[in-house]
Amino acid sequence: MDYILALDQGTTSSRAMLFDAKARVCALAQQEFAQHFPRPGWVEHDANEIWQTQLACARQALAEAGVAPGAVRGVGISNQRETTVLWDRASGEPVAPAIVWQDRRTAEACDALRAQGHAPLIRARTGLELDAYFSATKLAWLLDTVSGARARAAAGELAFGTIDSWLVWRLTDGARHVTDASNAARTMLFDIHRQRWDDDLVALFDIPRAVLPTVVASSGVLGECAPDVLGATIPIAGVAGDQQAATFGQACLAPGMAKNTYGTGCFLTLNTGQQPVESQHRLLTTIGWQRPEGTDYLLEGGVFMAGAVVQWLRDGLGLIRSAGDIEALAAQVSDSGEVVMVPAFAGLGAPHWDAYARGSLMGMTRGTTAAHIARAALEAVALQNVDLLTAMAADGAEVKELRVDGGMTRNNLLMQLQADLLGVPVLRPQQTETTALGAAFLAGRAVGVWPDDAALAAHWQLDRAFEPNASADWREALIARWHKAIERNRGWADGA
Repeated sequence: MDYILALDQGTTSSRAMLFDAKARVCALAQQEFAQHFPRPGWVEHDANEIWQTQLACARQALAEAGVAPGAVRGVGISNQRETTVLWDRASGEPVAPAIVWQDRRTAEACDALRAQGHAPLIRARTGLELDAYFSATKLAWLLDTVSGARARAAAGELAFGTIDSWLVWRLTDGARHVTDASNAARTMLFDIHRQRWDDDLVALFDIPRAVLPTVVASSGVLGECAPDVLGATIPIAGVAGDQQAATFGQACLAPGMAKNTYGTGCFLTLNTGQQPVESQHRLLTTIGWQRPEGTDYLLEGGVFMAGAVVQWLRDGLGLIRSAGDIEALAAQVSDSGEVVMVPAFAGLGAPHWDAYARGSLMGMTRGTTAAHIARAALEAVALQNVDLLTAMAADGAEVKELRVDGGMTRNNLLMQLQADLLGVPVLRPQQTETTALGAAFLAGRAVGVWPDDAALAAHWQLDRAFEPNASADWREALIARWHKAIERNRGWADGA
């Protein structure tokens, strides 16, 4: 039996899943790790803790499945994107905490670059909005703030990477400093058309070239695990950012197919084939995956807070004891009682792109209960996605049905709300952990476990279709109230 080990390194937890050649899960291990919020708007991770939890999960999955490391044909990696790590090449130790994609500390630096007129160049080369979300300003901040970092980086003593690069470095015991094209495309330093680091952007952000990783294909052997890491010399054969991996795992392999992942945030992606589509409505154009047969592009919209909202209700407010409790609590009421939550805890992502928006609960009365707040939270997740699909339709990419994945898709109430608010069917597959599956597919294709894309698509099986059944009046009223609330959140933290 052939096995593929998928490492799914997310924003709040590390996971490892072992798949067999029929794409069945043989074992799953998961560990949460600490989130650090040293100042308002700042979000950090300990890169060593990420590595330690990911390694522990990989070893646990192999042990639980009873599979010898030598029976694993390849390792695939999916990762939280944009999160920025800077480490010492000699010691392998990070020189500072990792700056997480949600972090807003460089919003003012982005404002200054926008005022200088650099946003059009950045969008033209990278397909991205000029925003603190992406890695370039995070890396520049580290180089400017960590004592001696810029000089050491220029001398080749430091290495920069997103989480994929960090994991590959540790898995190969420092032998490989690489990133794949899908992750490089999220740095704001990579020309997605010529598919290389962009000299003008590297100069604009004052990034020493010596600190950047080599860019490799998303599917292909890029290195080998050191034998003492997992117990065998296993090829690392697939790497993609989490949303690209989930799109691949959902078998959205043809132009026009779309998926939405409900994780810490929500990320809607539409396959546009080997032709990038430039958005006129502030969505992102990005690389889906690069393979020997070519590069596929995606149109993407991302919102920063989805599962993180439920986590906040659990940990911040104590309204629920576990994330799974929100469905039952929200189902106690038939509507939110006109309560609206705007979960702009880390600003607003696409299509609003307001780094200074902040979260709010509006419309509360003395009759408001925890159930109303819980339902408003689920509605907020769904309404953010309405804005994304509306923008895609305006760009000429109308979505006829939406494949969904991620932990929140187990929430039937949320999925029905989503279908009702979008007015299109929402399709939940039997395997909702498609981020890890996509990493496995990319690796498995490279090492011959699956011979072609048709073999991948054959593994996609429908669990449940949620058909829209709400009235247009209900939908329009909810969306109008949502947009009214959004307007009141704009620019809250801009100091004005």
